[in-house]
Amino acid sequence: MAMKKIGIPFKPLYTITGKLLDVSKRIAAQTAFLNTRRFPRVACAQFERHAREISAFSSTSIEGNPLPLTEVRNILKNHPHSSTNSQKEVINYNDALIMHNRRMADTTIATLDVPIILSIHRAVMKGLLVKGTCGVLRKEPVFVNDPRLGKTIYWPPDHGDLPQLMNELVRFVQKNSAHIDPIILAGLFHKQFVVIHPFVDGNGRTVRLATKVLLAGMGLNTFNVFSFENYYNKNVSRYFAHVGVLGNYYDRAASLDFTPWLEYFAEGILDELYRVAKELDTAVIEPSSALKEHHKKMLQYIETNGFITGREYSRLTSRARPTRAIDLNKMIEWGYIERFGKGKATYYKLKKNAGSWVPRKE
Repeated sequence: MAMKKIGIPFKPLYTITGKLLDVSKRIAAQTAFLNTRRFPRVACAQFERHAREISAFSSTSIEGNPLPLTEVRNILKNHPHSSTNSQKEVINYNDALIMHNRRMADTTIATLDVPIILSIHRAVMKGLLVKGTCGVLRKEPVFVNDPRLGKTIYWPPDHGDLPQLMNELVRFVQKNSAHIDPIILAGLFHKQFVVIHPFVDGNGRTVRLATKVLLAGMGLNTFNVFSFENYYNKNVSRYFAHVGVLGNYYDRAASLDFTPWLEYFAEGILDELYRVAKELDTAVIEPSSALKEHHKKMLQYIETNGFITGREYSRLTSRARPTRAIDLNKMIEWGYIERFGKGKATYYKLKKNAGSWVPRKE
């Protein structure tokens, strides 16, 4: 066994190549451009839902989940009461995205800390791990095997060293958030997290979601319509080749070069930003999803009174009861309102930060 080097601060080796600098500049320009765009709430709600579907499908597919995108969309739409592990993986990832979307909308998070990372792991692995291992740093050794070779290819650090390693990684991110380009800092975090391998299972899903939260906190405000997991899933072998490590952690940690990974990571961010921009440019709201006069009356009433009940909506618009239910369900689907209460006590309020990264009013 190689001599341990725990206690040395995390000082990643990397080079700002011409390629990395060029891609980082284009990312900054594209992000600034997207953050100035304004789109109708209906379009943004649709894109946010689509991005979650793509992210949940891609991030779980990278880890071997066999469900096709069509089935993932069906699962997220219907949320089956009894689900297989493959279905739980998809539902959990989607729920974690929603949770942290709301978190980013409610407050500005400049940095990522260990408790947030643990909460992400707890969310994505809910019901998939034995009790005591969800949202908890591993307390046992793990090994990374290559099934094609039939042997172990990486030995992560000992579990006893994990608290110090994770705290050091978070400290590095916090200390350098104002000094290192956000894309480079997020890339360093992503790979070092994989190198540390802090959990028994779910490391990949956790780090991909944590990286999105980190990027959003540093100004990539397209978080809710963004899915760089999609880029990784296009060529999983290439992703693992760049983010993975071979050998023993204690042999590799001090000399590991992050440059190739950072170039690949930045390319993926830019590719996804271009995809989002292109799709937003071609988005067309069909007449069937345009707001009608009775929809506008509903929103105005809620803005004035704070909420609306089905009976109040019926009096306001003279809509028949079956039509009233359709109207309310459509407004929920489009992302304008949320349902609260049950039965006769049901009422509806404006959805907080509807449209998320764009103004709620067009």
